[in-house]
Amino acid sequence: MDAYNYIKEAIVLGKFEPGMRLTEEYLAKELQLSRTPIREAIKQLESDGLIVSLKRGVSVRHFTKEDIRQIYDLRTLLEGYAASQAAIHRTAEDIVKMTEANESYEQAIARYTESDIQSVKDIVEVNHKFHEAVVISSRNQHIHFHISRVVVVPLIFRSFYWYDLTQLERSLDVHRIILKAIKNQDSERARIAMHEHIYQGRDHVMSHLEDLKNHHLLKEEIH
Repeated sequence: MDAYNYIKEAIVLGKFEPGMRLTEEYLAKELQLSRTPIREAIKQLESDGLIVSLKRGVSVRHFTKEDIRQIYDLRTLLEGYAASQAAIHRTAEDIVKMTEANESYEQAIARYTESDIQSVKDIVEVNHKFHEAVVISSRNQHIHFHISRVVVVPLIFRSFYWYDLTQLERSLDVHRIILKAIKNQDSERARIAMHEHIYQGRDHVMSHLEDLKNHHLLKEEIH
């Protein structure tokens, strides 16, 4: 595993906790690499919004309640627009890719084991494929760029970590509604369905703030 993916996974899984200071020296020793790939990985992770710069080194980003609300509100606007545009511009090939992603999502849910890390990682991955297929179908490279800046992987991972089977199946049902609307070129329904889908994710994360803090993925600001 390269430096970028190693550090990113360590952040997502909570090995590197929010607020934890990371230095090139420490990471180079941890990964047994030179500082050059570590430096490149740090730049990418800063761009991803997972770490923030310090005077010396960097630290893992922590998320406040307001951060989470704003992130999901932006996702709602951007992905809702992407879904509406996908309904207008999608091709037959796009529909095939979205359908295949949804089928993979259904299979991952069927294999789901509660609180199993690999099981959750599989679900997060195939869920991303569906959303990515929707964005690509919008034929708007600018929307793709901006969405990539507000999809914060640790928050998504934890939102799925606390889903039960019923909630996962509900998520799949909404995927099906979004896909049907895009297939039927019903842009307004696609937009509304995606809005509701993202808001459900936001509400789920907000309802588990205490769990998130206990698992070191969110720290409230101290006033």
